[in-house]
Amino acid sequence: MVNIKKLSNGITVVLEEMSYLRSTAFGVWVKVGSANEDKSNNGISHMIEHMLFKGTKSRTAKQIADDMARIGGNINAFTSKECTSYYATTLDSHLPIAIDIISDMLLNSTISEKELTKEKGVIIEEIDMYDDSPEDLAHEMLQKNVWREHPLGYLISGDKETVRSITREQILDFIDKYYVASNIVISIAGNYNEEEVLQLLENSFGSIPVGEPSKRVSIPVYNRSLYSKNKDIEQIHLNIAYDSIDYNSEDKYALAIVNSILGGSINSRLFQNIRENHGLTYSIYSYGSSYKDAGLFHIYAAMNPTQTEVVFDKIFEVIEEMKREGVTEEELAQTKEQIKTELIISSESTKSRMNGNGKSMMNRGRVILLDETIERVNAVTRDDIIRYLNQYYNSNMCSISLVGNLDEINLERIKEKWNNLSE
Repeated sequence: MVNIKKLSNGITVVLEEMSYLRSTAFGVWVKVGSANEDKSNNGISHMIEHMLFKGTKSRTAKQIADDMARIGGNINAFTSKECTSYYATTLDSHLPIAIDIISDMLLNSTISEKELTKEKGVIIEEIDMYDDSPEDLAHEMLQKNVWREHPLGYLISGDKETVRSITREQILDFIDKYYVASNIVISIAGNYNEEEVLQLLENSFGSIPVGEPSKRVSIPVYNRSLYSKNKDIEQIHLNIAYDSIDYNSEDKYALAIVNSILGGSINSRLFQNIRENHGLTYSIYSYGSSYKDAGLFHIYAAMNPTQTEVVFDKIFEVIEEMKREGVTEEELAQTKEQIKTELIISSESTKSRMNGNGKSMMNRGRVILLDETIERVNAVTRDDIIRYLNQYYNSNMCSISLVGNLDEINLERIKEKWNNLSE
């Protein structure tokens, strides 16, 4: 059962008791990410996430790690385009310590100049690591080009020049603006005493000022684009993207089914046709990325340069065939069962429950329960799939990115094929 509570400053607390377990997952979700930045501070949300682990008024970075290690728990964080999350998993008896550590990080971090200088070097190494990953590059640069100058297209890590220029004062101002009660959701799942936990949370987070909720400056607009990057590697990495739905769309259940059938599993049409039947690529899959006001549906493939054009053609053949003929009742029933199984298995993890509840409350203002999700998936019909495909999968509006040794492919021919795509 999920309970929703409020701290005295308005912070929403989502509690899901799983009393049959002996572990607990605890997370603090802050509604801020790279989509809230501008050109002068792009990467600052990610930098703050790093810096909160670098020491507080009462703990050094080493002591934060040691204190968590003493209770045998795991502490981590991530930054996305629209949120930042700090979380821990531990035994139920050690939950108070985990709460104390993370609240100390959020409220009492010193953001020292010395640590900031060091961490900038670490983040620049991270940027280089992603730049060395053609798969990540094909995805991130496609998003950057599709949304052009809108912050939703910014790289989460920022670029090296901007990262080097960010000051301690900018960081403190950003924290004061966004790390406020109106932007925070706390999520806990597992075994705990609710009364005791709520008192701990009040003592730890109740002093955070209410502040103003995050606001989007403008709604991102999809722009058809083609991006190519020459890299001296063995494969060509291709990412194709369609304009898609935001995370509040009622079509998210149809999307889940379409994704699974088209490229989201090893029995999907893209995988079976292009990899299994024709042996043209080792890796091919599809996935959706949905945000507050926008979304993309991606198809990714990595292949030998000599296979690029044929893989490109076959991807669109599979999509157009699915649009024309729809899906069979057998495919639909099988996919629903597959999604249901994945949802149920995932729900048996405290970390998964904590993440799902926190993200749902932050994004939608309510927790979507497992039974409701399964019910909505089961309600999707073959007609819904056809309507969804024809509404969103307009190949003449898709965008593409290519990363690899471009000298080994006929890039002009691929551009011509892309320009000639039709519904």
